[in-house]
Amino acid sequence: MRKTATTLAILGGALLSQSAFAAEIDVKITNLTQGIYFTPVIIAAHTSDASIYTLGTAASDELQMMAEGGDISGLSTALTAASADVLENPAAGLLAPGASAEGSLSTADTNMYLSVGSMLLPTNDGFVGLDSWMIPTEAGTYTVYLNGYDAGTEANDEILNGGGAPGVAGIPADPGAANGTGALGVTDVEDNTMVHVHRGVIGDTDVAGGDSDLDSTVHRWLNPVAMFTVTVK
Repeated sequence: MRKTATTLAILGGALLSQSAFAAEIDVKITNLTQGIYFTPVIIAAHTSDASIYTLGTAASDELQMMAEGGDISGLSTALTAASADVLENPAAGLLAPGASAEGSLSTADTNMYLSVGSMLLPTNDGFVGLDSWMIPTEAGTYTVYLNGYDAGTEANDEILNGGGAPGVAGIPADPGAANGTGALGVTDVEDNTMVHVHRGVIGDTDVAGGDSDLDSTVHRWLNPVAMFTVTVK
């Protein structure tokens, strides 16, 4: 059952009362998985009041759009409205296993924190994320490893059916075409409906049935799922 989600924290709050800060930064995200693709990535520099997601709380509608269908437009609109510096889709599409994407950001003097988001495909509502990482004030290159999270908005049935719209059960697609068909479903309930660390894909090796349409020899993954490199100039 769809729950009511709190509007993104980035839509309100006072600006930081800290001293002026601005940075020119290069960013690079690398997919560390064997068989999981990242949908278009959103990277944003923002104030301390901003948040793409918060662990242990209900997902916003904008986060659900991304986590279930890979749609970052809602997050981008909200972040832009909050005067964040936003970098969208640096890979110009899907980010394949083992691949990297790069880009640059010029941050405003109050946007001292970085956040990252992208759907993990094929999953029901899994996403790779970074929540409000403080940008270092000293020049240099910094590396952060990112985990996979579960938005808690949809049961992880692992059925590939072309779904992806918020509230529509199922997985949109497997870009690597390693999936099976005809699965009965791993589960039809999600006990934890808050944003939480993803359990990973269960999968099986039955290409014409079983519990999951996902291949346990291809799609299973453990954290971390991404490496995020930030170069402060």
